[in-house]
Amino acid sequence: MAEEYWRWKEYNWHSPDIDWKQAESVTAGVDVGSVSSQAVIMTDGQLFAYSNMRTGSDSPDSARNAMNWAMEETGMTLEDVQYVVGTGYGRVNVPFAKRPITEIACHARGANWMYGPGVRTVLDMGGQDCKAIHCDERGKVTNFLMNDKCAAGTGRGMEVFADLLSVSIEEVGDMSFDVEEEPEPVSSTCVVFAKSEATSLLREGWPKSKVLAAYCSAMAHRVFTLLERIGVEKDFAITGGIAKNSGVVKRLEQEIGFEALKPKHDTQIAGALGGALFAKALLEKERKK
Repeated sequence: MAEEYWRWKEYNWHSPDIDWKQAESVTAGVDVGSVSSQAVIMTDGQLFAYSNMRTGSDSPDSARNAMNWAMEETGMTLEDVQYVVGTGYGRVNVPFAKRPITEIACHARGANWMYGPGVRTVLDMGGQDCKAIHCDERGKVTNFLMNDKCAAGTGRGMEVFADLLSVSIEEVGDMSFDVEEEPEPVSSTCVVFAKSEATSLLREGWPKSKVLAAYCSAMAHRVFTLLERIGVEKDFAITGGIAKNSGVVKRLEQEIGFEALKPKHDTQIAGALGGALFAKALLEKERKK
């Protein structure tokens, strides 16, 4: 079987220290994205369990699979979860969600919990789009801009390059710094043209690391122009899968002129985490009626 270089690690986790049966509120967020799906379960506003896996061809199935994997070995069933919010590209197709909430709102709320109330700019670098979000101290969105015209500045674009160069997606970022000097960014903004441009650079004798440097640099610059349009304020946080790619993140930090906050949690769960937090607030509202 041919190696799938684009395939990133899928995993689940649950806290060994929390007895969810003692919790007053058990809420969840399920983020069905174009490339990956996450489920996050919170007990009384604490992170209890999550899963992070590839989105399949069917959104409802992807939502169910992510949720089941998050609950694995916890003794919890869907009936034990009191409120579920669906978010992401497939948010209206989460069959067991009580309501959908946009990923922009959920990423801002999730980043606020993950990085603290000082966060003012959130960059969500997803599978097929990129969003620059401003939020207040409560994680409420005050402004946002989105780039969704092309996969070149996204996770999907990076997967295409990993496959083209036969380099594991987990190694792309570090390998891109293995260059004597920084090359010019690839000129194409379209992933299809960027791919053919990279192929001709390889034919010219460019090493893989130099091609990756040129692509990571182009990607960082595209994201920077999006941030420039909306304005970057400290504290600045990155969510989504590309936040794990040092080749893009470090080059973006150089363009901005300061560092992004360092994540303590998996950056890919931010949207689902925000969904679980919204679910807690909505559950409390229901109980007050």
